[in-house]
Amino acid sequence: MRTPIAAILLGTLILTGCATNFNPFNWFGRGSTEETLTVVVDPDAIIDHRDMVDQVTSLNIEKTGGGAIIHAVGLPLTQGFWDAELIPENGERPVNGVLTYQFRINQPVGFERASTTRSREVVVGYFVSSFKLNGVSQIRVIGVRNARTSRR
Repeated sequence: MRTPIAAILLGTLILTGCATNFNPFNWFGRGSTEETLTVVVDPDAIIDHRDMVDQVTSLNIEKTGGGAIIHAVGLPLTQGFWDAELIPENGERPVNGVLTYQFRINQPVGFERASTTRSREVVVGYFVSSFKLNGVSQIRVIGVRNARTSRR
């Protein structure tokens, strides 16, 4: 009885020490994050009446047991923006190994102050299952003026 348990523990230690894609500790953990300028975005490609956020200031991927949670921070032009959400492009199917999400947000009704950068930040999260992450090497979140990408 002790031999199978010892073999399982030894196998687990060896797998977690590996630098392979089979090791869940390597999923998005030490990947690089980069910023790219968005030149052309067709806002009519997805039917959503909300505007895209002006800038995506940060992107983090948190591993979970059943997949990953995408955390993105957006910076609208003024305060008062609401109802933010990451909207998947291409029906959550990766294109060339890239899952792309649009950061959509509703505008304030009236005039709002610009105030400080920190007071305008909007945070969103989106869960992606392990099944949908098969074959994905990058996750990209786009805004009007830029996009952020996290690589495996």
